[in-house]
Amino acid sequence: MKKKNVLNLIKYYAEKNDSAFRNEAYEIAKYFDKNNDYQLSEYIMALLSDVNTFSPQIDTSENLFVKKVEIANNPLPLPNLIKDSLLGIINAIGHNAGINKFLFEGPPGTGKTESAKHIARILERELFIVDFDSVIDSKLGQTSKNISSLFNEISSVSNPDKIVILFDEIDAIAIDRINTNDLREMGRATSSVLKGLDNLNDNIILIATTNLYKAFDKALVRRFDAIIDFSRYTKEDLVNVGEAILNNMLQKFKFAGRNMRLFKKILNYMDIIPYPGELKNLIKISIAFSNPNDEFDYLKKLYISVSKNNESMDLKYMQNSGFTVREIELLTGISKSQVSRELKE
Repeated sequence: MKKKNVLNLIKYYAEKNDSAFRNEAYEIAKYFDKNNDYQLSEYIMALLSDVNTFSPQIDTSENLFVKKVEIANNPLPLPNLIKDSLLGIINAIGHNAGINKFLFEGPPGTGKTESAKHIARILERELFIVDFDSVIDSKLGQTSKNISSLFNEISSVSNPDKIVILFDEIDAIAIDRINTNDLREMGRATSSVLKGLDNLNDNIILIATTNLYKAFDKALVRRFDAIIDFSRYTKEDLVNVGEAILNNMLQKFKFAGRNMRLFKKILNYMDIIPYPGELKNLIKISIAFSNPNDEFDYLKKLYISVSKNNESMDLKYMQNSGFTVREIELLTGISKSQVSRELKE
């Protein structure tokens, strides 16, 4: 890296020349990467992805229905099937083929919202989320008007190719209009969404998420260019996700010991492994509530929390479930010699 690079950075920053500033920063990152300083190179790239250098694309102080989402560079472990779908989205956007509306469907905790954040980060775009609490109104006809105003806000952005709009849990305004049990007001609201999507600028990326895809309005489904199913997790996928989550948490909880073999056995011991959102909370609580003087106490707490029945702490039952004498010692607090003696008896 030369002095010229630093001077250029200062110059472009002073001129508020976002494009030139980023290009110069990328050149610096490439320089460090070429000189095997990968950590510093990745750090610079992460900063460029996470931070919008100068001015926001939407002034949320003047808008009622959208708010900016800060994007952290957190790990996002996903099955290969879903990863490939997200990579396809990024490729499609890069081809500028007018494909810009995506629906993420699947149960809660499967990574839909986090995936939207990562797509915005990778594309170096600002992410704005729609505040449906402010959109939905109890006054007759007002919700439909608010939706029209929402799309007007979105369409008025100065740089549409630099933002991603997230309709998180779009079910709030996307119920099935042909269901006679639905209120006529919400039917009008869905019609306003249809109109807004039809007129959306092709340069604006819109991602919607839903937990209720089967009850989704079919006309609305057809407005999306691609639908990504986030329920495609095998048990092996969930074990791998659990391992990635634990590895990340062990960096923060330094007192906790690493025993991945036992951790995986505990997960496989479960009849149904929960999706990543719930699984993350389960692991986090087990570590947070564990004894800091016992490095493997969190594994004991995790095992107890997922135990199937009252026999779960029975030594013979644990042995028949595939746990070794040493693992039983860790999970029960009973010494190996005593475990061996009781098992023989």
